[in-house]
Amino acid sequence: MAKFLKMASAIMFTSAMAAMAAPAANAAENPFLKPYDTKYEIAPFDKITTADFIPAIKAGIAEQDQNLLNITRNRAVPDFDNTILPLENLSPILERVSGVFYHYMEALSTPEFAAMADEAIPLLNEAQNKVMLDDALFQRIKQVYDNRDRQGLDPVQKRLVEKYYRQFAEQGAALPADKKAELVRINDELSKLYIKFNRNLLNATNAFTVVVYDPKELAGLPESSVAQAADEAASRGLTDSWVFTLHAPSRLPVLQYADSRGLRKAIYEGYTNLASYGDNSNLPVISQIVKLRNEKAKIMGFDNFAAMMTSRVMAKTPEAATDLLMQVFTPAVARSAEEVRDMQAYADAHGDGITIAPWDYYYYADKVKQQKFQLDEAALRPYFALDNVLQGLFDVAEKLYGIKMVPMPDAPKYIDDLKVYDVQDAKTGEHIAVWMCDYYPRASKRQGAWMEQMQAAGLYGDGEMKRPIVYNVGNFSRPSGDTPALLTIDEVETMFHEFGHALQGMLTRAPYKSLAGTNVDRDAVEMCSQITEHWAFEPEVLKSYAKHYKTGEPIPAELIEKMEQAGKFNQGFVATELAGAALLDMMYGAQAEVADPKAFEVEVAEKIGMPKEITFRYRSPYFKHIFGDDGYASGYYTYLWAQVLEADAWELFKQKGIFDKKTAQSFKKNIMESGDTEDAMVLFKRFRGHAPEVGALLRLRGL
Repeated sequence: MAKFLKMASAIMFTSAMAAMAAPAANAAENPFLKPYDTKYEIAPFDKITTADFIPAIKAGIAEQDQNLLNITRNRAVPDFDNTILPLENLSPILERVSGVFYHYMEALSTPEFAAMADEAIPLLNEAQNKVMLDDALFQRIKQVYDNRDRQGLDPVQKRLVEKYYRQFAEQGAALPADKKAELVRINDELSKLYIKFNRNLLNATNAFTVVVYDPKELAGLPESSVAQAADEAASRGLTDSWVFTLHAPSRLPVLQYADSRGLRKAIYEGYTNLASYGDNSNLPVISQIVKLRNEKAKIMGFDNFAAMMTSRVMAKTPEAATDLLMQVFTPAVARSAEEVRDMQAYADAHGDGITIAPWDYYYYADKVKQQKFQLDEAALRPYFALDNVLQGLFDVAEKLYGIKMVPMPDAPKYIDDLKVYDVQDAKTGEHIAVWMCDYYPRASKRQGAWMEQMQAAGLYGDGEMKRPIVYNVGNFSRPSGDTPALLTIDEVETMFHEFGHALQGMLTRAPYKSLAGTNVDRDAVEMCSQITEHWAFEPEVLKSYAKHYKTGEPIPAELIEKMEQAGKFNQGFVATELAGAALLDMMYGAQAEVADPKAFEVEVAEKIGMPKEITFRYRSPYFKHIFGDDGYASGYYTYLWAQVLEADAWELFKQKGIFDKKTAQSFKKNIMESGDTEDAMVLFKRFRGHAPEVGALLRLRGL
């Protein structure tokens, strides 16, 4: 799953600005205060210090204030050139600082940085409010908007004007003064709560471990998982023991392979109770967020927060989003019941004497999968060395979109593990983008995987059209000893998924930053990522990159066949936990307040008929998508909404050929390159020839 920079301009930082900051004690040496002199203007990470952020933020705010005055005091009739274009480049300093600060907030949040961020966030909130709630500025935007059909604008310029008007209105620019003041207070409180939620989650994740002293408890685990647990113990100064954490590369193998039910339960309960107790509890934080969001929605004229958020995207209403979710959830629950019966039958047949519980699901699902398809996922990992998977990704991108990834070994890095690439046109060598990847867990990095950008594509204030700097971050299995990083099937899928987001960011040809890349409707943004997953496991692609890390032999045809046969296995579980979490999110958005989030979860589970063997994909205290910021709040359903788009689009590739040049070119032009230059539904219909159909998703998932 992913996280994105929102509108690229310095003012459209609904969540991006709320996460900026910069480095340098000596202002004259502050690297953020002038354009970077590095190749492609990659941030000079080696010159950036935590002390640089606050001075640069203050300088950027001063620059923004001056440019804002230049716009609002301009006596000329407001038009695209004197009002909208300057907004696209309101503060270059803040743009540079935001790219690094926002990234460090998620991927390199050291204690020193976190302390600085506490000072930075209020400054940035105030700067955001000053722009978004400036009445003189909004009146100029409104005047351009009202006259957009009489100013000789092309369709893309007109869309940019409409987007600015809508987003300023959505942020409260049209409110009376007293309501604006109340909105400023609420936004400031929410931003602080988001920081607290994320910090609690990071601290709680790092604080939890399970230490194993008896090697018998390790039965069933892959060698790579045991080796990583030994490495983790050694890093903590422990001997003759193994340490397991809640980071996915440690947690998931235990749940899937550990024969010890006690170990599985300990890890499961540790994860599902994450940030639920003690000093790191997010339960009171959630209650405050829900209450403030409802107050914000009321100020903005909506019945509730869910109504406000869905009004801004393709779904338009909570009812439309919920209807889609139930179309998937109902058949998924029915299928999951069949899956549980199969697992219980397996456990009974083997005399295990248990009733399937949530901490048994992954384990027995894997056993049934092996029984039905003779597919042992642990036997697949030697074929998925990270570097080989990466090369497979690059080959797919070149075949589909005509790009090649050229390593930049001398590029600036903020950690040694970072890889940097010059993305070029495979035929002409033209520079298209910079792409970075940061794939291994560490204590300063939050869980999950995401895509973001440090530099947006589009027109800059000096008249230059710049290309983007995009990055992917993950938490994949690390190398251990002489063994390279060997990925699970889920990690391979995640790598392709996030690279799909990166492709949309890198390939964009939208002329303005606020319309470029992933700056599209939230419920359309997951299409590019989710469709890219499909190429990962196509036989033609697997044969090219899935090679045994010791022998170099390609993955055997019989293993590929088994993977294909098992492709729709366990889809009831996958769809149920996803749709269930999306329904939970939507119901949070409909509440005026939730005093007890734990009890509320139980209530929602009973109301929708959540199977007792399956937990929401994310329980509330670690549901970062909806409580870590506003990004997916009352919008987690968009993953399923986008799956409808993606499944329908993938059917065309399967009909025409997965590397069919005409189909790939059409997808590149209408989806990958277009950004938000046209309505998402219009672009999809142009590519596919019809509106998206839910049936394609149900067929794809075998539901």
